Amino acid sequence: MAAPMTWRRLVHSVYSPAIAGVFSRISDPFFRAQDRRGSAMLLLAPLLAQAEPAPRHVSRPTGSAGAQGSDGLCSHFRWMAEQVPAFRVPGAHIQILTSPDQFYQAVKARISSARRRVVMASLYLGTGQLEQELVDCMEEALQYAKENRRSPDLKVSVLLDYTRGSRGQINSRTMLLPLLQRFTSQMRVSLYHTPDLRGLLRLLVPQRFNETIGVQHIKVYLFDDSVIISGANLSDSYFTNRQDRYVLLENCREVADFFSDLVEAVGDVSLQLQPDNSVTVQDGMVHPYKGNREDFSAAARKRIMEVMSSARVRQQQQRLSREEEARNEEEEDTWVFPLVQMKPLGIRTDEQVTQRLLTDAGPDSTVFLTSGYFNLTRAYMRLVLETGASYRILTASPEVNGFFGAKGIAGAIPAAYIHIARQFYNRVRQLGQQERVHLHEYHRPQWTFHAKGLWYYLRGQDRPCLTLIGSPNFGYRSVHRDLEAQIAIVTENEALQSQLQEEQETLYRRSMEVSDSTFQQPNRYVKLWVKLVTPLIKNFF
Repeated sequence: MAAPMTWRRLVHSVYSPAIAGVFSRISDPFFRAQDRRGSAMLLLAPLLAQAEPAPRHVSRPTGSAGAQGSDGLCSHFRWMAEQVPAFRVPGAHIQILTSPDQFYQAVKARISSARRRVVMASLYLGTGQLEQELVDCMEEALQYAKENRRSPDLKVSVLLDYTRGSRGQINSRTMLLPLLQRFTSQMRVSLYHTPDLRGLLRLLVPQRFNETIGVQHIKVYLFDDSVIISGANLSDSYFTNRQDRYVLLENCREVADFFSDLVEAVGDVSLQLQPDNSVTVQDGMVHPYKGNREDFSAAARKRIMEVMSSARVRQQQQRLSREEEARNEEEEDTWVFPLVQMKPLGIRTDEQVTQRLLTDAGPDSTVFLTSGYFNLTRAYMRLVLETGASYRILTASPEVNGFFGAKGIAGAIPAAYIHIARQFYNRVRQLGQQERVHLHEYHRPQWTFHAKGLWYYLRGQDRPCLTLIGSPNFGYRSVHRDLEAQIAIVTENEALQSQLQEEQETLYRRSMEVSDSTFQQPNRYVKLWVKLVTPLIKNFF
């Protein structure tokens, strides 16, 4: 009976006493049968016990009401520059990409034309034909650099997650090994390993689920002085029929330098792939899962925050020099703010800025928020329900959820998100907020939905002046477990605002608003056991 008794303690740490009692009665027979073999899920208890703290009430800052016009726009978001680096760029240099194929072709073309650097950060690199073509592009670019004096210094750096990138016999590592073996001095492959997956937990959690503990989730694709910020991974579905968001910043050197430095810093604290497929730690760095947990996090935080601090110092110096110079011929009418969230390492700038942004969203402002996995943290949920802005929230319908049709417990994830959406919908109605907060579902046959971010319309404006775009999902994992990065773009450029508006409208055009009848459909029935495991899914998926 040792297993059922430990399971009861785990359940009581996550659920209310009434639900825990029911769950224990249902699960005891299963665990009696499994007692001799044990259960890796028991090892998750320490992580599950770290429940999300209750959100503090956030009061609206003085003078934060919505503003109109260019002067109001600048003053409305000036506070961001006090918290994170701020890069001023021409809006004409920013292009919103709209389709997986456009994203794929942009990455391939810019790898081929790169002369100094290719820097790519992703959760993983797939193993299909389209991914092999990307690897071939890198090989051709490196070979060209080796033979051509115009670009002899081309370097390629790839940052992936260790657990996801090592899954299976053919994986991200084996895809990149031939390049590493052939171009050892020009190629770097870093594999980030969360410090939370260690000891018995690391030994016993199945390979298919070990990434649930925490991953490197940043999606940055950088080529010389241009960079694509996205939520898309380097995998065939993201190149064909998995809808995401992507923004291309062309010839924005300061932004590219920042993200190159950020990926390098995360790479420095990661495991380094060697030509023989082994991994090593950089000299002087604490091992992520063999070394002391606190020492690793402190060293990693110091290294990454150096990037943030150095960027702000450079900007202060450049600001002083620019005051003495004439403005550039091309108007710099757009601000780019990089937001980083790495809570396992003690870095929370994305969370802080997002909370302030939602807090400041006053009456007559409209926020269009999207996430492929709708699972708002308690703090974000509270701000959506208690602040005055109108919200249009877009999430995946069950059929376009990336886990639809999966085997095992993963196959229950779409149903769990139905349950989460229904709880949210009911809460909105209970509070009488249904005229202000609307929930939409994305529908598209043979596609999946992975888009995330938001578009912010100030009152009196018919186009968005701000967007958040990048890897975070606004959920528990994004805030508490994974390494994330996105950018806030604030623009006065009307053409860029129109691009953002068209992107938002195109996505929502394929959606249907959720109503009472939505949850009466036969395919929206959620089994009791799925409802019971939903808190686990919210924390780990």
